[in-house]
Amino acid sequence: MLADFHNHSCLSPCASLEMSPRFIAEEAAIAGIGMLALTDHNSARNTPAFATACQKVGVIPLCGLEITTAEECHVLALFDAPEPALEMGKWVWNALPDITLNLDRFGDQPVVDEQENIITMIDRLLTSAIQHSLSEVQDETHRRGGLFIPAHINRPSFSVESQLGFLPPGKYDAIEVLAPEANKYQQRYPDIPVITSSDAHAPDQIAKAPFYLETTDTTISAIRKALRKLCPTK
Repeated sequence: MLADFHNHSCLSPCASLEMSPRFIAEEAAIAGIGMLALTDHNSARNTPAFATACQKVGVIPLCGLEITTAEECHVLALFDAPEPALEMGKWVWNALPDITLNLDRFGDQPVVDEQENIITMIDRLLTSAIQHSLSEVQDETHRRGGLFIPAHINRPSFSVESQLGFLPPGKYDAIEVLAPEANKYQQRYPDIPVITSSDAHAPDQIAKAPFYLETTDTTISAIRKALRKLCPTK
């Protein structure tokens, strides 16, 4: 199936307000995506609506967050249900600086239901770096049963390579790269699954860079095994 592990809803301050969980799910289904993740910045609070919306259109939901580590690296923490993602989100929230959202600069951060009704507005800026390091976020994600994937590692900002200059040793379930360099990075890291994702923030970015994942079992352990099949050495 086609999978896309990195997408932002209207809860992310850098995303379009058109990007409701329902809209993302419906557009991804039309594009043929079989497994779709929602990964808002440092929050999973739109994942309940997202999971419901995906189920209605026949898309398998992954519920997650794009976390900004203390090093200002973006990483994905993915779970197979909203509940563990929300619990991870509480851990992240407690480590997030209490900086008030500047509406003029960043825009709103709405939590919505599956019908696109606003439940609440988050007034703490969600894009800040949390107090936990890359390795601490990795350990906490795995402790809670999730997938840990450094995001867009070859991007010139907010990536492992831009912040650290290299990919440190770690227990990575995959690494995400910008699509044009996927083959180069798979050769560089033959023992780590390399994926591409859309990192969609606006409607025209949905389903633009999925990857193929061979699995019929959608538990985290099964997805992890399917990701390992992407490695040329496996």
